[in-house]
Amino acid sequence: MGRHSLPDDEAPDGSRSGPRVRRRTVAVAAMLVLAVAAGTGVAAQSGLLSFAKTCEGSAVHLDLVASPDIAPSVRETADRARKEQITSDGQCMDIRVTARENHQVAQELAEGRVKPDYELWLPDSGLWAERVKALGDGVPLTPAGNVALSPVVLATSHSAGTTLGWPEKTYTWAQLAAVGGAQGTVRLGSADPARSATGLLALASISQSVAKEGGPDADTKVAATAKLLSQRVSAADSQVVRTLAPDAPSNGGSRRNQAAFLSEQAAFAYNSDADGARNLELFYPEDGTPQLDYPYNLVDESELSTDEGRAATRFLVLLGEPESQQTLASHGFRLAGEKAAEKLVLTAGGRDPQPYANQAGAGAPSSDALQETLGMWTITVQSARLTTVVDVSGSMQSPVPGREPESRLDVTKASLLQALDQFTPEDEIGLWEFATGLDGAHDYRKLVATARLGAPVQDGGTQRARLAKAFTALAPVPNGATGLYDTTLAAYKEARETYVKGKFNALVILTDGSNQDQFSISRSALISRLKALSDTERPVPLIAIAVGPDADREEVDQIARATGGAGYQVSDPADIQAVILKAITAVGQTGEPSSQN
Repeated sequence: MGRHSLPDDEAPDGSRSGPRVRRRTVAVAAMLVLAVAAGTGVAAQSGLLSFAKTCEGSAVHLDLVASPDIAPSVRETADRARKEQITSDGQCMDIRVTARENHQVAQELAEGRVKPDYELWLPDSGLWAERVKALGDGVPLTPAGNVALSPVVLATSHSAGTTLGWPEKTYTWAQLAAVGGAQGTVRLGSADPARSATGLLALASISQSVAKEGGPDADTKVAATAKLLSQRVSAADSQVVRTLAPDAPSNGGSRRNQAAFLSEQAAFAYNSDADGARNLELFYPEDGTPQLDYPYNLVDESELSTDEGRAATRFLVLLGEPESQQTLASHGFRLAGEKAAEKLVLTAGGRDPQPYANQAGAGAPSSDALQETLGMWTITVQSARLTTVVDVSGSMQSPVPGREPESRLDVTKASLLQALDQFTPEDEIGLWEFATGLDGAHDYRKLVATARLGAPVQDGGTQRARLAKAFTALAPVPNGATGLYDTTLAAYKEARETYVKGKFNALVILTDGSNQDQFSISRSALISRLKALSDTERPVPLIAIAVGPDADREEVDQIARATGGAGYQVSDPADIQAVILKAITAVGQTGEPSSQN
């Protein structure tokens, strides 16, 4: 990141910060700037600086959008900054804090359709910035540091906690999922992992823990947990805590949840408002608790004025000062780099020997694991119906660099077989292949009709086994060219005609080239036909994957967007599995994914 001039190179004259102009990147981590800014603030608080004018009319104004749980704490600090006239480079700071759901802000920033009316974003987890980046080329974010921490835990009612042996008995994530499973002893709830970092981190931790335990049915166990949670899921973290019935007996008639995945801070807030008899009790999984890490982000930093950028940095410093840290702690947040405060944990519902002090953050799921879990959640909660259309033109015989003698088609088939394992028996998948001259006048051929993977077929096996065999048998047509346009139209027509309500319907096309059939429909005509065929009430987005470094992603993206889908590109066909899951996740969240390289 670039550096600014020192704060007093251009001394402020009491006027408002100037209009926004493009400038060099704010040196968020530049210690000199932080030290000078912090020193200025301390001097202001101590009365060592005198102002010729009041702050009114000369303050730097910034809007900060924060996760609803941390917004009150941050707002207290912002109010104190105004009251005490804490300054940045001699100018007072007017930080206006608004609470908004994290998933809504992430979606808005990913789309990038409207210029944000805020300069700072403080979500509850860094995974939201990763989500923004994964979903598209939206508004850029500059991470500047972390404000607070809160581990993800299992909160139970007193009666359910007693049933589970709280506080003496400890569990792994896999064991907690089991006690909340279909044959378990408590009714388990969660916030939607597609809309909640807490829900996603918990589900990913379960997946990681089950995989560590091993066994041939590990994926099935995780999918079953996801399916069960989907029946008791809440739209947001603020809602899931309200589904808990703290005093409901385990075998009582109530259908309310007896346990839920929450942040420690959410349990702290709940218990602080409840009487002692209704307090939640917390289990901290012994294989490690992932944490919400509350990252402080500058939004489209290049559009901030110098004054705004420095004030943004100064406010982050202020949030790290003792009085602000005390405010955060009073609201139930842990402080970075410090041991968990016993009073905070006790209020939240933790007790020894629950491993609350030495396991926080240990074994947190990786970004890839979170992405895979989100993809699994999407296709588990809403069964998928996919028709897969694979290019078998002669160019698919080209070797993959570093994988010789494997060809593009060889690696594509292997990746498709891996992707197949990610789908449940209720998902429906079919297969077409295409190349010019493949089937008389047609550039395409239907190999396996789209059907439920668990359905039996005539040879005595299942649709899954039949598909696996068909994937393996795909072979390139030596002289075949890429008949992309006619194939896309024909496959899309059938996908629309066979639409199944209640499932995630999509068409997946994999190709390594542009259309080469000179007798086919034109690109503009294809796009017009696709737009006419698409229906927002019965959506069938096209997920088009350009395979290989020479493939034309721009072309497939343009075609796919006519259906509400998107185009992707993979240089290595081995990445197809991950891209398919990413695309399904994106459409499942937004209904209109953004293109990816």
